[in-house]
Amino acid sequence: MKKLINIVAADDKNGLVSRLTRVPTNSYTMNMRSPPPKLLLVRDDEFLMHDTGRDHPESPARLQEVYRLLDRGFSGHRLPVGAIGILPPRPASREELTAIHSEEYLLRLEEAALAERGYLDHPDNRLSYDSYRVALLAAGAGPAAIDELEAKSATAAGALIRPPGHHAERAAPLGFCFLNNAAVATRYWQQRHGRKKIMIIDWDAHHGNGIQAAFEDDPEVFYLSIHEHPTWSFPGTGWSEERGHGPARGTTLNLPLTPGSGDEPVLRLLKEVVDPAMESFAPEALIIAAGFDGHRDDDMSGLAYSSGLYHHLGRHAATGAARYCPGRLLFQLEGGYQPALLATCLGNFLAGLLAAAAEET
Repeated sequence: MKKLINIVAADDKNGLVSRLTRVPTNSYTMNMRSPPPKLLLVRDDEFLMHDTGRDHPESPARLQEVYRLLDRGFSGHRLPVGAIGILPPRPASREELTAIHSEEYLLRLEEAALAERGYLDHPDNRLSYDSYRVALLAAGAGPAAIDELEAKSATAAGALIRPPGHHAERAAPLGFCFLNNAAVATRYWQQRHGRKKIMIIDWDAHHGNGIQAAFEDDPEVFYLSIHEHPTWSFPGTGWSEERGHGPARGTTLNLPLTPGSGDEPVLRLLKEVVDPAMESFAPEALIIAAGFDGHRDDDMSGLAYSSGLYHHLGRHAATGAARYCPGRLLFQLEGGYQPALLATCLGNFLAGLLAAAAEET
């Protein structure tokens, strides 16, 4: 079966435009005039079908704006020509989901969506008839991308998806999240491809309580989070004292920041804490829980990051992956609730990631 891949190409008049190319699964290097894309992005308009109603911050408009810039090749961000390929999602299987979530919870989530109850457990967690189906696609996007990375179809991959996932717990939704996309991807990478030591770096403004809960007893998964301090921020977890349990003590690392923190504390933490942690752990694969709500103009947090910080974060991710786990870097979209700002910051992140990747080759 063939996949439809959308590769960013050059055009004499318009710079970056889209060219549709049909290629066999896992065959970028076979009989291709163009080299494999450096970055595969999972995108699909089906992610817009998760309807959260009027005035909800986690709205389809977030991805609509991201996709609009993507279709224009993020033309204002000077991305390398031909560097991006588009990968369609596929739904997560029951086996992949139950590695993280309980069967009872999955049934409860599906029933709530199909019954059009409006929300699950809390009004923040709004859903519609299509929400369960879309959540399955979001959870399956990571595994789909991982398969392509393991086939060496790209240097890195990203999932431009919704609903987000890092707050979702084993048997409960939380903070707009229903299925824990990063956790599902982590277990899949371990179980399907044998990459045992996975590092997850989460720099969403809010602590990823669901990811931490999934792996705080597992010494082979290192969860590191930079977020606004739980004293002032949802969900009230992510204290520096939370370090993991038993044999996994030390493979959870929370780096909370006070409200008003800008770029400098993050850059210092990357150099002084994150880099040594990565060197010590030596991951076989790297997952980035990429939230963009720490920007100073996103009112969902009290952090004060600039748009330029995300370029640094992209470079950092690509450089770390090249050093410890070349070709095994996956990022998944989490927060970021001002659509135009989200798209701009994501473009900066991609520019940094691809610039660093080019330097490493």
